[in-house]
Amino acid sequence: MDYPRLLYANRKGEIFDYPGLGMAGRSGNGFFQPNLEDLIPLPPGSELFVIPDAVPIAWDPYQKDFVVFDTEISGQRVQAVAAFMAPAYTQTALAAYKRESQNPLPLFAYTAVGWWKGRFWVPAFRSDKDRRQDIKGFNQAEVRKKTLNRLKRYKKNRLIQHLGKCSLTYGCPAAKNFFLERYEAPLPSSPVCNARCLGCLSYQPPGGPPATQERITFTPSAREIKETAIIHLRKVEDGIVSFGQGCEGEPIMQKELLASSIDLIRKEFRAGTINLNTNASIPDAVKLLAQKGLDSIRISMNSVDFNYYTAYYRPKGYDFNHVIESWRIAKEAGLHVSLNLFIMPGLTDAPDHLEKLCVLIEKNGLDLIQLRNHNIDPDWYLESIGFSETKDPIGIKNMVETLKSRFPFLKFGYFNPSVNRSTRKDK
Repeated sequence: MDYPRLLYANRKGEIFDYPGLGMAGRSGNGFFQPNLEDLIPLPPGSELFVIPDAVPIAWDPYQKDFVVFDTEISGQRVQAVAAFMAPAYTQTALAAYKRESQNPLPLFAYTAVGWWKGRFWVPAFRSDKDRRQDIKGFNQAEVRKKTLNRLKRYKKNRLIQHLGKCSLTYGCPAAKNFFLERYEAPLPSSPVCNARCLGCLSYQPPGGPPATQERITFTPSAREIKETAIIHLRKVEDGIVSFGQGCEGEPIMQKELLASSIDLIRKEFRAGTINLNTNASIPDAVKLLAQKGLDSIRISMNSVDFNYYTAYYRPKGYDFNHVIESWRIAKEAGLHVSLNLFIMPGLTDAPDHLEKLCVLIEKNGLDLIQLRNHNIDPDWYLESIGFSETKDPIGIKNMVETLKSRFPFLKFGYFNPSVNRSTRKDK
């Protein structure tokens, strides 16, 4: 078979390929066979895992159809396998499987994966050339040494102590980069949130999928934030510090704290980029922070459809219109504006969804789209938001090419870029 073969696992978690059946992919609620030219070797730093209570769906070249591979091998029922890709890679097909349990899967991105020519292959592409979170760039012994040294030096700074746990316990690449004195450093600042996202990484109610990390339990002071930011910006050329991390709620709810922190940072150090990762739910806060010296903003969205957005974020005290107003205000203030667009093949690349996105870009302007694989159970997610397919999706790569054609100035990536502050209107 001149195509990647089906992968399956036994109850021990051992992974095998099955000759005679091909890898299948999923888009929305449908299955398809990814084209060979859309496959790449599994990137270094990626992981393979077994999907609980699921059996694979494969392409049968003899029947020329998709089949459920529900069988026993050596007395063990097979289980489905998926890939969780390294940062800076964007999936174009979900893993294909049939699952019996109704309990939501853990919060990972479930990418199709197969075996061919002695290696694993995935339907994906590299969406950002930046190497800041490549696994080859992290020496764990060095990370541990530098983390412990800084934790010892700044014992009274609770924020730095929190980042130490993120670095050593959760393996957060952004926290590691703070201690390695490079790239972008996180500034988590809010233990509370005004949304109840289905896929929240730091808080899940009973019955939801397990949270992947603990949420910050305190509100750092402006002094602690300033000290953390200045340490990084003084050490790193074109450095970036960012509010809004996976280990916190919504930073914009702490607008006065963020405003004071930015003010303190800018009074002491003018270089570097101060960024805000946010749900953009409070337009007045965006305006205030821009006035204080914020450089860039990254607005997270699962969808530009009002209903899909609302069903996923389940906002408290705001709605999608507030988000769009914040987008407009940020652009008018001269901020670098990115969309953190959660990629879900079949939804994100649906023609009507793409057109709605284009309308918003034409109306408000946009600098960058960050293509982020959505870490969520696809079945649970699509059912929860009431997803319905009207027209066939065009494919994630085709979606990107369409946007590039319509908006030649628009950039695509995965990480927050360093921003040239001289381009700000208020500078």
